Amino acid sequence: MSGKVYESTGMSGKVYEQCTLALGRMGVFPVRSVGSPLSTGSLKNCSVKASLDGQPSVLRIDESLSPVSFDSVVVAERDTKSEKYTSASPMNSPACLGADQLMHEVGSRVHGADFTGTPYVPVYAMLATGVISNFCQLLDPEGVRQELRLLKSLHVDGVVVDCWWGIVEAWTPQKYEWSGYRELFTIIREFQLKLQVVMAFHEFGGNDSGGVLISLPQWVLEIGKENPDIFFTDREGRRNTECLSWGIDKERVLKGRTGIEVYFDFMRSFRTEFDDFFMDGLISAVEIGLGASGELKYPSFSERMGWRYPGIGEFQCYDKYLQQNLRKAAKVRGHSIWAKGPDNAGQYISRPHETGFFCDRGDYDSYYGRFFLHWYAQSLIDHADNVLSLASLAFEDTRMVVKIPAICWWYKTTSHAAELTAGYYNSTNQDGYSPVFEVLKKHSVTMKFVWSGLQVPCQEVDEALADPEGLSWQVLNSAWDRGLTVAGQNVAPCYDREGFMRIVETSKPRNDPDHHCFLFFVYRQPSPFVQGTICFPELDYFIKSMHV
Repeated sequence: MSGKVYESTGMSGKVYEQCTLALGRMGVFPVRSVGSPLSTGSLKNCSVKASLDGQPSVLRIDESLSPVSFDSVVVAERDTKSEKYTSASPMNSPACLGADQLMHEVGSRVHGADFTGTPYVPVYAMLATGVISNFCQLLDPEGVRQELRLLKSLHVDGVVVDCWWGIVEAWTPQKYEWSGYRELFTIIREFQLKLQVVMAFHEFGGNDSGGVLISLPQWVLEIGKENPDIFFTDREGRRNTECLSWGIDKERVLKGRTGIEVYFDFMRSFRTEFDDFFMDGLISAVEIGLGASGELKYPSFSERMGWRYPGIGEFQCYDKYLQQNLRKAAKVRGHSIWAKGPDNAGQYISRPHETGFFCDRGDYDSYYGRFFLHWYAQSLIDHADNVLSLASLAFEDTRMVVKIPAICWWYKTTSHAAELTAGYYNSTNQDGYSPVFEVLKKHSVTMKFVWSGLQVPCQEVDEALADPEGLSWQVLNSAWDRGLTVAGQNVAPCYDREGFMRIVETSKPRNDPDHHCFLFFVYRQPSPFVQGTICFPELDYFIKSMHV
């Protein structure tokens, strides 16, 4: 092939071919989006269309493209003589288009934005979950090298690696196994890439996980069989094992340790084990997992419990420890009758107007409703404060990061029901983010916003009265107003120029008189277990725009 094909990525043709074939085989840069821009299974009408037959596609370089049409595009190929790919996305994503349509879309936007003179925003790529086995072994070292070689050629600044509590302390309390992570970090150091690590205290697994399941440690699950109240619980008594209830943060129910002591011991072990990587400056930041999906939120949207977008979710405060805390709070307030959760808040898949609690002029704004929501949100804030206090000791002089979710559905209603069940008391008469950010500021934490990136409405967005732009504006400005450093991460894989450019505009808004910008951005790659298409030049252009 002509060398021009690879100019935009800065790699030789041979290396590009090797990386493309290897990554296609690994599923690292696979080729169809997962079904949800917001979370697993949600907003399916907004997702990129699946490949027509669900079979693995063969990656090829379209050599018929002219240099003017942005050098090269990787497209999925079946029988191109008889079939064309169409788009189900309202944004007409180039990832779903045939080659002719794709290049028309790409070519029409190549010169659409000029970020010359804007701040340099580092870009990190998340490594796929599953590179470390449940026995803490690095499964495919050469495959990891090939992935890092490609990321290096795209000029990413570093990578993000999840360090799973359920893997490292899997079998015996305070017995930590880090060998697979040490081998992985050593390979990352070979490529001179920066490294951010995530202290992942939640489980992993779902419809788009490709069979990968990482539970909480087995010894914790054994405790849970005898004492299921260590887990978050909904009104019907169903236990959620995704993460531990914040009600046991200070209860010695984990083999003589409290919840926050268990987290601290894990973080301290990591800091001790990888002291050489900290001293060398390889580890640039540590993200502290504080709830479901590693985000600071209650597990109120569990698909396992029956939630589907755009359901409002359910309150998760019915384990005996949180109920004890609620009774204490009600007694202090002088209304012991309030020591209960609302009985008219609907179910996981309910809509706000279908409930007496979340509907317009509903009980959420009654004296009792305001008391309960304040207590529920304060429990989230206290959990963040408790864990971050000890994390600051473990990771002194290291940047800490906390991930904040983007719960934008029902944002245009008065109650903001989905945010309320997740722990953010952000109804129209309350600011649910400022109290959280005050705690993050107290511990000098960087706020990482999991940005949905949705701008073009589709039917499901309209039906859910979602407002991703309005939520983003509130969250980012609230954090910046309190002097927090802010970072971002995409919640769904992006493929097209339009989606990438919205991220760039949000990361460093050019009309901001205060010149705010993201400290860094984490690019979440597509799930490695689905098939579709992805255009490397689009990703390359995005990274260059963030770096300009």
